[in-house]
Amino acid sequence: MAEEQKPPTPAEPQADASAPAYDEFGTAKRNLPPAAPVAVAIAVVAIVVAIIAYTERAKPAAQGTIDEVWFSQPANMPSPMMLMEVTLHNVSDKTLYIKDITAGVKTDQGDQSDEAASASDYDRYLQAYPDLRRHDRPLEVETKIPPGGDHKGSVLVSFPITQQQWDARKDLTVTIVPYDQRPIVIHEKSTATK
Repeated sequence: MAEEQKPPTPAEPQADASAPAYDEFGTAKRNLPPAAPVAVAIAVVAIVVAIIAYTERAKPAAQGTIDEVWFSQPANMPSPMMLMEVTLHNVSDKTLYIKDITAGVKTDQGDQSDEAASASDYDRYLQAYPDLRRHDRPLEVETKIPPGGDHKGSVLVSFPITQQQWDARKDLTVTIVPYDQRPIVIHEKSTATK
């Protein structure tokens, strides 16, 4: 009789000595998506956020210039007064209301600042400092400037500095603080031409 042929026995799988005997389902390889699509998605989100941040950034409420400056210290006065003619242009789309006005000067001896004299005190100061009298229209707190409008006025302050320190100043600023917007800092044009 013919020998019955047995089907071949399947070969037993060989275990890889370096592979674990079980699959771990909590690994990054199993749970995270491929890196390339994630990187592309992050880049797209970053670009969208950058565009939104750029278009919605804080825009200036106004622009301004310090047109002219004067220093006065009559012989009978212990401290000097400085007057700055300022022009303010509202570049925003809403009315600008002035809340506060200050000025600052930077000299070799340091920085000085002062609040602007109130409009009600101008007559008294200008009597004591007559050479500033021709510039008597103050830039007032509570002034409202319509969108696209301009306003010109003077800012009167006193810094404890000498005429020589004033003439050699490094910077002069007028800061206008509106009620509902960021402060507007106006720098003097270059003092190199003095």
